[in-house]
Amino acid sequence: MEQEIATQAVGLGGATDFSLWKLFLRADFVVKAVILILIASSIFSWALIFDKVRLFRRIDISTKSFEDKFWKSKSAEAFYKNLPQKSEDPLTIIFKSAMSEVIKTRSKSTAVQSARVERVIEVSIDNQLKSIEKNFTYLATIGSTAPFIGLFGTVWGIMNSFQSIAISRNTSLAIVAPGIAEALFATALGLLAAIPAVIAYNKFNSDSQRYFARVDNFSKRFLSII
Repeated sequence: MEQEIATQAVGLGGATDFSLWKLFLRADFVVKAVILILIASSIFSWALIFDKVRLFRRIDISTKSFEDKFWKSKSAEAFYKNLPQKSEDPLTIIFKSAMSEVIKTRSKSTAVQSARVERVIEVSIDNQLKSIEKNFTYLATIGSTAPFIGLFGTVWGIMNSFQSIAISRNTSLAIVAPGIAEALFATALGLLAAIPAVIAYNKFNSDSQRYFARVDNFSKRFLSII
């Protein structure tokens, strides 16, 4: 019996191509659709990951530069006047919004001015947080759903394998193996799409919280000197 199975396995290895491309071509419409969805999800996920890596690297450098220059400046107003009109640094945008309100409320009492500036800072921080965390939900969605989409493809592929066995009335590896291989291919793609997305989501969420804790700390120090 063992010799017969070994003979079938050898025959299968010579007769059937188990390359990824061939597995895709042999799959039925449903499994192909699952595979294409997972490949598209993985590509989109990696595009978001590279985009957010560049974003956090850029704002970390620009914010460090801003803080160094600000605390070395003679006054907040003088520093504000020397800032460029446009900036992509979140902390610079928040500071400019705050200073604009400081200038507008000079005639108000200190308590009123502080309250209004604090409110402007809160709104500006919230806007910048939304901008930085844009598309985070896509990573979370891909990370949570891709394994189940892959599992669906696996179940469908195995179901087709059992149908092939029933139709041919043959339980040899040559009948069962191709369908199972296609099914497992869908599972592997689901995990391939999900794992980087989950890791990236957790990393970026942590980076975002750490960055805005830094921004919040600067805002409190700024409010104490106006």
